[in-house]
Amino acid sequence: MTAFHKVIATCSVRTAMASDEPKAKKLKLSEDEKTESPSKKAATELRPNLLFGMGNPLLDISAVVDKDFLDKYSLKPNDQILAEDKHKSLFDELVKKFKVEYHGGGATQNSVKIAQWMIQEPHKVSTFFGCIGKDKFGEILKQKAEEAHVDAHYYEQDEEPTGTCAACITGDNRSLVASLAAANCYKKEMHLDLEENWELVEKAKVYYIAGFFLTVSLESIMKVAKHASEQNKLFCMNLSAPFICQFFKDNLMQVMPYIDVLFGNETEAAAFAKEQGFEIKDIKELARKAQALPKVNSKRQRVVVFTQGKDETIMALGDKIETFPVLKIDPKDIVDTNGAGDAFVGGFLSGLVQEKPLDQCVRAAHYSANVIIRRAGCTFPEKPDFK
Repeated sequence: MTAFHKVIATCSVRTAMASDEPKAKKLKLSEDEKTESPSKKAATELRPNLLFGMGNPLLDISAVVDKDFLDKYSLKPNDQILAEDKHKSLFDELVKKFKVEYHGGGATQNSVKIAQWMIQEPHKVSTFFGCIGKDKFGEILKQKAEEAHVDAHYYEQDEEPTGTCAACITGDNRSLVASLAAANCYKKEMHLDLEENWELVEKAKVYYIAGFFLTVSLESIMKVAKHASEQNKLFCMNLSAPFICQFFKDNLMQVMPYIDVLFGNETEAAAFAKEQGFEIKDIKELARKAQALPKVNSKRQRVVVFTQGKDETIMALGDKIETFPVLKIDPKDIVDTNGAGDAFVGGFLSGLVQEKPLDQCVRAAHYSANVIIRRAGCTFPEKPDFK
Protein backbone atom coordinates (compact mmCIF):
# COMPACT_ATOMS: atom_id res chain seq x y z
CA MET A 1 0.00 0.00 0.00
CA THR A 2 2.65 2.38 0.68
CA ALA A 3 3.77 2.73 -2.77
CA PHE A 4 0.68 3.48 -4.54
CA HIS A 5 -2.73 3.60 -2.98
CA LYS A 6 -1.75 3.34 0.52
CA VAL A 7 -3.50 1.90 3.27
CA ILE A 8 -6.28 4.06 3.34
CA ALA A 9 -7.36 2.46 6.28
CA THR A 10 -5.57 3.77 9.16
CA CYS A 11 -3.89 6.97 8.91
CA SER A 12 -0.52 6.64 10.54
CA VAL A 13 -0.65 9.34 13.11
CA ARG A 14 0.02 8.17 16.63
CA THR A 15 -1.14 8.03 20.12
CA ALA A 16 -1.73 10.63 22.73
CA MET A 17 -3.78 12.61 25.07
CA ALA A 18 -3.64 16.17 26.23
CA SER A 19 -2.82 17.54 29.64
CA ASP A 20 -2.73 21.18 30.71
CA GLU A 21 -2.26 22.79 27.34
CA PRO A 22 -1.64 26.41 26.39
CA LYS A 23 -4.45 28.46 24.97
CA ALA A 24 -4.52 28.73 21.21
CA LYS A 25 -6.34 30.92 18.77
CA LYS A 26 -9.85 30.18 17.70
CA LEU A 27 -10.36 29.09 14.14
CA LYS A 28 -13.44 30.76 12.76
CA LEU A 29 -15.88 29.00 10.48
CA SER A 30 -16.97 32.24 8.89
CA GLU A 31 -15.06 35.45 8.33
CA ASP A 32 -17.87 37.63 9.58
CA GLU A 33 -18.12 35.82 12.89
CA LYS A 34 -17.26 38.02 15.84
CA THR A 35 -14.26 37.01 17.90
CA GLU A 36 -16.15 36.66 21.12
CA SER A 37 -14.81 34.81 24.11
CA PRO A 38 -15.87 31.17 23.93
CA SER A 39 -17.32 31.49 27.42
CA LYS A 40 -19.62 34.27 26.28
CA LYS A 41 -20.55 32.88 22.90
CA ALA A 42 -23.46 30.49 22.67
CA ALA A 43 -22.56 26.96 21.63
CA THR A 44 -22.67 26.33 17.90
CA GLU A 45 -25.98 24.84 16.87
CA LEU A 46 -25.23 21.40 15.54
CA ARG A 47 -27.21 19.80 12.76
CA PRO A 48 -26.84 16.82 10.42
CA ASN A 49 -24.23 16.93 7.64
CA LEU A 50 -22.06 19.71 9.08
CA LEU A 51 -18.94 17.56 8.67
CA PHE A 52 -18.15 15.97 5.31
CA GLY A 53 -15.62 13.21 4.74
CA MET A 54 -14.66 11.38 1.56
CA GLY A 55 -12.22 8.52 1.32
CA ASN A 56 -11.53 4.81 1.05
CA PRO A 57 -13.88 2.63 3.10
CA LEU A 58 -12.18 -0.60 4.15
CA LEU A 59 -13.04 -3.51 6.38
CA ASP A 60 -10.19 -3.81 8.88
CA ILE A 61 -8.99 -7.32 9.69
CA SER A 62 -6.86 -7.04 12.83
CA ALA A 63 -4.68 -9.66 14.49
CA VAL A 64 -1.65 -9.91 16.77
CA VAL A 65 1.08 -11.55 14.70
CA ASP A 66 4.73 -12.56 15.17
CA LYS A 67 7.96 -11.29 13.64
CA ASP A 68 8.17 -14.30 11.31
CA PHE A 69 4.87 -13.28 9.74
CA LEU A 70 6.12 -9.72 9.16
CA ASP A 71 9.38 -10.99 7.71
CA LYS A 72 7.61 -13.42 5.39
CA TYR A 73 5.75 -10.57 3.72
CA SER A 74 8.56 -7.99 4.03
CA LEU A 75 6.53 -5.82 6.39
CA LYS A 76 7.91 -3.17 8.73
CA PRO A 77 6.51 -3.21 12.31
CA ASN A 78 5.00 0.27 12.01
CA ASP A 79 4.04 1.11 8.44
CA GLN A 80 1.23 1.36 5.91
CA ILE A 81 1.48 -0.09 2.43
CA LEU A 82 -0.72 -1.05 -0.47
CA ALA A 83 -1.03 -4.77 -1.10
CA GLU A 84 1.05 -6.08 -4.00
CA ASP A 85 1.14 -9.48 -5.69
CA LYS A 86 3.42 -10.87 -2.97
CA HIS A 87 0.73 -10.07 -0.38
CA LYS A 88 -2.08 -12.01 -2.05
CA SER A 89 -1.88 -14.90 0.40
CA LEU A 90 -1.40 -12.63 3.42
CA PHE A 91 -5.09 -12.07 4.10
CA ASP A 92 -6.01 -15.77 4.02
CA GLU A 93 -3.02 -16.72 6.17
CA LEU A 94 -3.85 -13.99 8.66
CA VAL A 95 -7.38 -15.34 9.10
CA LYS A 96 -6.29 -18.99 9.27
CA LYS A 97 -3.24 -18.59 11.51
CA PHE A 98 -4.26 -15.88 13.97
CA LYS A 99 -7.28 -14.75 15.93
CA VAL A 100 -8.77 -11.90 13.92
CA GLU A 101 -11.28 -9.13 14.60
CA TYR A 102 -13.29 -7.24 11.99
CA HIS A 103 -13.91 -3.49 12.19
CA GLY A 104 -15.20 -0.86 9.80
CA GLY A 105 -12.17 1.12 8.71
CA GLY A 106 -10.50 3.47 6.29
CA ALA A 107 -8.72 6.59 7.53
CA THR A 108 -11.35 9.19 6.67
CA GLN A 109 -14.29 7.00 7.65
CA ASN A 110 -12.63 6.33 11.01
CA SER A 111 -12.09 10.03 11.63
CA VAL A 112 -15.64 11.15 10.85
CA LYS A 113 -16.91 8.24 12.94
CA ILE A 114 -14.81 9.38 15.91
CA ALA A 115 -15.98 12.97 15.41
CA GLN A 116 -19.59 11.79 15.53
CA TRP A 117 -18.87 9.78 18.69
CA MET A 118 -17.34 12.83 20.38
CA ILE A 119 -20.32 14.99 19.36
CA GLN A 120 -22.94 12.32 20.20
CA GLU A 121 -26.06 14.28 19.23
CA PRO A 122 -27.58 15.08 16.92
CA HIS A 123 -26.90 11.95 14.93
CA LYS A 124 -25.45 12.16 11.42
CA VAL A 125 -23.51 15.37 11.93
CA SER A 126 -20.86 13.41 10.00
CA THR A 127 -21.34 12.53 6.33
CA PHE A 128 -19.15 10.07 4.45
CA PHE A 129 -18.69 9.24 0.75
CA GLY A 130 -16.69 6.30 -0.60
CA CYS A 131 -16.94 3.24 -2.84
CA ILE A 132 -17.77 -0.33 -1.78
CA GLY A 133 -18.71 -3.59 -3.48
CA LYS A 134 -22.13 -5.16 -3.62
CA ASP A 135 -21.14 -7.92 -1.23
CA LYS A 136 -21.20 -9.13 2.36
CA PHE A 137 -18.32 -6.92 3.48
CA GLY A 138 -20.07 -3.92 1.92
CA GLU A 139 -23.20 -4.70 3.89
CA ILE A 140 -21.12 -4.94 7.06
CA LEU A 141 -19.64 -1.50 6.40
CA LYS A 142 -23.11 -0.01 5.87
CA GLN A 143 -24.25 -1.57 9.13
CA LYS A 144 -21.19 -0.27 10.99
CA ALA A 145 -21.78 3.26 9.67
CA GLU A 146 -25.39 3.15 10.78
CA GLU A 147 -24.40 1.93 14.24
CA ALA A 148 -21.94 4.84 14.48
CA HIS A 149 -24.70 7.30 13.45
CA VAL A 150 -22.69 8.42 10.43
CA ASP A 151 -24.65 9.45 7.32
CA ALA A 152 -22.77 7.23 4.86
CA HIS A 153 -23.63 7.40 1.18
CA TYR A 154 -21.59 4.78 -0.65
CA TYR A 155 -21.08 4.44 -4.36
CA GLU A 156 -21.86 0.73 -4.82
CA GLN A 157 -20.48 -1.17 -7.80
CA ASP A 158 -20.07 -4.86 -8.62
CA GLU A 159 -16.78 -4.87 -10.55
CA GLU A 160 -14.57 -5.01 -7.45
CA PRO A 161 -15.17 -6.40 -3.94
CA THR A 162 -15.25 -4.19 -0.87
CA GLY A 163 -11.74 -3.16 0.17
CA THR A 164 -9.96 -4.68 3.15
CA CYS A 165 -7.01 -3.75 5.34
CA ALA A 166 -4.89 -6.20 7.30
CA ALA A 167 -3.68 -4.70 10.57
CA CYS A 168 -0.72 -6.83 11.69
CA ILE A 169 -0.04 -5.99 15.32
CA THR A 170 3.22 -6.60 17.18
CA GLY A 171 3.53 -5.04 20.62
CA ASP A 172 2.33 -1.46 20.33
CA ASN A 173 3.16 -1.31 16.62
CA ARG A 174 0.93 -2.06 13.66
CA SER A 175 1.74 -2.75 10.05
CA LEU A 176 -1.12 -2.01 7.69
CA VAL A 177 -1.57 -3.72 4.35
CA ALA A 178 -4.52 -2.42 2.36
CA SER A 179 -6.24 -3.98 -0.61
CA LEU A 180 -8.28 -1.06 -1.90
CA ALA A 181 -10.32 -3.06 -4.41
CA ALA A 182 -13.69 -1.24 -4.59
CA ALA A 183 -12.37 1.76 -2.67
CA ASN A 184 -10.17 2.47 -5.69
CA CYS A 185 -13.21 2.64 -7.97
CA TYR A 186 -14.80 5.86 -6.73
CA LYS A 187 -16.06 7.92 -9.65
CA LYS A 188 -16.82 11.63 -9.39
CA GLU A 189 -19.31 11.63 -12.25
CA MET A 190 -21.11 8.54 -10.94
CA HIS A 191 -21.51 9.73 -7.34
CA LEU A 192 -20.15 13.11 -6.21
CA ASP A 193 -21.71 14.95 -9.14
CA LEU A 194 -25.20 13.58 -8.53
CA GLU A 195 -27.48 16.38 -7.39
CA GLU A 196 -28.69 14.66 -4.22
CA ASN A 197 -25.11 13.91 -3.19
CA TRP A 198 -23.68 17.33 -3.99
CA GLU A 199 -26.43 18.87 -1.86
CA LEU A 200 -24.92 17.02 1.11
CA VAL A 201 -21.51 18.47 0.27
CA GLU A 202 -22.98 21.96 0.18
CA LYS A 203 -24.60 21.47 3.62
CA ALA A 204 -21.22 20.94 5.27
CA LYS A 205 -19.03 23.60 6.87
CA VAL A 206 -16.00 21.44 7.62
CA TYR A 207 -14.44 19.01 5.12
CA TYR A 208 -11.87 16.28 5.73
CA ILE A 209 -10.14 13.98 3.26
CA ALA A 210 -7.16 11.80 4.16
CA GLY A 211 -4.18 11.90 1.82
CA PHE A 212 -4.81 8.28 0.83
CA PHE A 213 -7.68 9.40 -1.41
CA LEU A 214 -5.18 11.29 -3.58
CA THR A 215 -4.41 7.93 -5.16
CA VAL A 216 -8.05 7.36 -6.08
CA SER A 217 -9.88 10.49 -7.26
CA LEU A 218 -7.97 13.75 -7.38
CA GLU A 219 -10.79 15.31 -9.39
CA SER A 220 -13.27 14.61 -6.59
CA ILE A 221 -10.94 16.13 -4.01
CA MET A 222 -10.40 19.23 -6.11
CA LYS A 223 -14.12 19.79 -6.60
CA VAL A 224 -14.75 19.66 -2.85
CA ALA A 225 -11.64 21.72 -2.02
CA LYS A 226 -12.57 24.48 -4.47
CA HIS A 227 -16.11 24.59 -3.13
CA ALA A 228 -14.81 24.98 0.42
CA SER A 229 -12.42 27.73 -0.62
CA GLU A 230 -15.00 29.66 -2.64
CA GLN A 231 -17.51 29.49 0.23
CA ASN A 232 -14.88 30.26 2.89
CA LYS A 233 -15.45 26.93 4.60
CA LEU A 234 -12.82 24.76 6.28
CA PHE A 235 -11.00 22.18 4.15
CA CYS A 236 -8.77 19.77 6.06
CA MET A 237 -6.35 17.13 4.81
CA ASN A 238 -3.79 14.67 6.12
CA LEU A 239 -0.37 13.78 4.75
CA SER A 240 -1.39 10.26 5.82
CA ALA A 241 1.81 8.36 4.97
CA PRO A 242 5.34 8.90 3.65
CA PHE A 243 4.47 7.23 0.35
CA ILE A 244 1.81 9.87 -0.33
CA CYS A 245 4.43 12.60 0.05
CA GLN A 246 6.86 10.65 -2.15
CA PHE A 247 4.83 9.04 -4.93
CA PHE A 248 1.79 11.32 -5.06
CA LYS A 249 3.43 14.64 -4.29
CA ASP A 250 2.16 16.23 -7.50
CA ASN A 251 -1.43 15.43 -6.57
CA LEU A 252 -0.82 16.58 -3.00
CA MET A 253 0.62 19.90 -4.13
CA GLN A 254 -2.34 20.53 -6.44
CA VAL A 255 -4.59 20.38 -3.39
CA MET A 256 -2.23 22.14 -0.96
CA PRO A 257 -3.31 25.73 -1.86
CA TYR A 258 -6.84 24.85 -0.72
CA ILE A 259 -5.91 23.22 2.59
CA ASP A 260 -6.93 25.19 5.69
CA VAL A 261 -5.87 22.56 8.25
CA LEU A 262 -3.06 20.10 7.47
CA PHE A 263 -2.43 17.07 9.68
CA GLY A 264 0.52 14.69 9.80
CA ASN A 265 2.98 12.93 12.07
CA GLU A 266 6.73 13.43 12.39
CA THR A 267 7.61 10.69 9.89
CA GLU A 268 5.23 12.06 7.28
CA ALA A 269 6.44 15.61 7.93
CA ALA A 270 10.03 14.52 7.33
CA ALA A 271 9.08 12.76 4.09
CA PHE A 272 7.13 15.82 2.95
CA ALA A 273 10.08 18.11 3.70
CA LYS A 274 12.50 15.87 1.81
CA GLU A 275 10.29 15.70 -1.28
CA GLN A 276 9.74 19.47 -1.24
CA GLY A 277 13.43 20.17 -0.94
CA PHE A 278 13.19 21.85 2.45
CA GLU A 279 16.68 21.97 3.94
CA ILE A 280 15.39 21.68 7.50
CA LYS A 281 14.74 18.82 9.89
CA ASP A 282 13.35 20.54 12.96
CA ILE A 283 9.66 19.63 13.08
CA LYS A 284 8.62 23.06 14.33
CA GLU A 285 10.31 24.70 11.38
CA LEU A 286 8.76 22.12 9.06
CA ALA A 287 5.34 23.03 10.40
CA ARG A 288 6.09 26.71 9.89
CA LYS A 289 7.29 26.05 6.34
CA ALA A 290 4.18 24.03 5.44
CA GLN A 291 1.97 26.69 6.99
CA ALA A 292 3.51 29.37 4.78
CA LEU A 293 2.98 27.56 1.48
CA PRO A 294 0.79 29.44 -1.06
CA LYS A 295 -2.92 29.45 -0.29
CA VAL A 296 -5.95 30.36 -2.42
CA ASN A 297 -8.32 31.57 0.30
CA SER A 298 -6.47 34.50 1.87
CA LYS A 299 -9.28 35.01 4.38
CA ARG A 300 -7.88 32.13 6.42
CA GLN A 301 -4.39 31.35 7.57
CA ARG A 302 -3.45 27.70 7.23
CA VAL A 303 -3.12 25.67 10.43
CA VAL A 304 -0.57 22.83 10.48
CA VAL A 305 -0.79 20.14 13.16
CA PHE A 306 2.01 17.57 13.50
CA THR A 307 1.89 14.79 16.09
CA GLN A 308 4.93 12.99 17.47
CA GLY A 309 3.60 9.94 19.28
CA LYS A 310 4.28 10.33 22.99
CA ASP A 311 6.06 13.65 22.42
CA GLU A 312 4.41 17.04 22.19
CA THR A 313 2.05 17.94 19.37
CA ILE A 314 3.15 20.88 17.22
CA MET A 315 0.78 23.47 15.75
CA ALA A 316 1.72 26.29 13.40
CA LEU A 317 -0.63 29.21 12.83
CA GLY A 318 0.61 32.41 11.26
CA ASP A 319 4.08 33.13 12.57
CA LYS A 320 3.42 31.32 15.84
CA ILE A 321 4.29 27.80 16.90
CA GLU A 322 2.31 26.23 19.73
CA THR A 323 3.22 23.00 21.50
CA PHE A 324 0.82 20.71 23.36
CA PRO A 325 2.12 18.08 25.79
CA VAL A 326 0.45 14.69 25.86
CA LEU A 327 -0.47 12.63 28.87
CA LYS A 328 1.78 9.70 29.51
CA ILE A 329 0.28 6.25 29.18
CA ASP A 330 1.65 3.05 30.64
CA PRO A 331 2.78 0.81 27.77
CA LYS A 332 0.86 -2.08 29.33
CA ASP A 333 -2.36 -0.11 28.82
CA ILE A 334 -1.77 0.16 25.07
CA VAL A 335 -3.81 -2.48 23.29
CA ASP A 336 -3.63 -1.37 19.66
CA THR A 337 -2.36 1.82 18.03
CA ASN A 338 -4.25 0.95 14.84
CA GLY A 339 -6.52 3.92 14.21
CA ALA A 340 -4.97 6.22 16.81
CA GLY A 341 -4.06 8.80 14.19
CA ASP A 342 -7.55 8.67 12.71
CA ALA A 343 -8.95 9.18 16.20
CA PHE A 344 -6.69 12.19 16.77
CA VAL A 345 -8.06 13.82 13.63
CA GLY A 346 -11.62 12.83 14.53
CA GLY A 347 -11.37 14.48 17.92
CA PHE A 348 -9.91 17.61 16.35
CA LEU A 349 -12.69 17.73 13.76
CA SER A 350 -15.32 17.43 16.47
CA GLY A 351 -13.94 20.63 17.94
CA LEU A 352 -13.80 22.43 14.60
CA VAL A 353 -17.41 21.57 13.83
CA GLN A 354 -18.42 23.06 17.17
CA GLU A 355 -16.23 26.12 16.53
CA LYS A 356 -14.09 25.45 19.59
CA PRO A 357 -10.76 27.26 20.14
CA LEU A 358 -7.82 25.41 18.64
CA ASP A 359 -6.39 24.39 22.01
CA GLN A 360 -9.71 22.68 22.77
CA CYS A 361 -9.57 20.93 19.40
CA VAL A 362 -6.15 19.54 20.31
CA ARG A 363 -7.40 18.45 23.72
CA ALA A 364 -10.27 16.58 22.08
CA ALA A 365 -7.84 15.05 19.59
CA HIS A 366 -5.51 13.80 22.30
CA TYR A 367 -8.40 12.44 24.32
CA SER A 368 -9.83 10.53 21.36
CA ALA A 369 -6.50 8.97 20.46
CA ASN A 370 -5.88 7.98 24.08
CA VAL A 371 -9.21 6.18 24.25
CA ILE A 372 -8.67 4.30 21.00
CA ILE A 373 -5.19 2.94 21.80
CA ARG A 374 -6.59 1.22 24.89
CA ARG A 375 -8.91 -0.86 22.71
CA ALA A 376 -8.68 -3.21 19.75
CA GLY A 377 -9.22 -1.51 16.39
CA CYS A 378 -10.69 1.94 15.97
CA THR A 379 -13.43 1.25 18.51
CA PHE A 380 -14.75 3.22 21.45
CA PRO A 381 -17.08 3.00 24.45
CA GLU A 382 -20.70 4.06 24.17
CA LYS A 383 -20.03 7.65 25.20
CA PRO A 384 -16.92 9.81 25.64
CA ASP A 385 -15.86 11.06 29.05
CA PHE A 386 -14.56 14.38 27.81
CA LYS A 387 -15.31 17.81 29.17
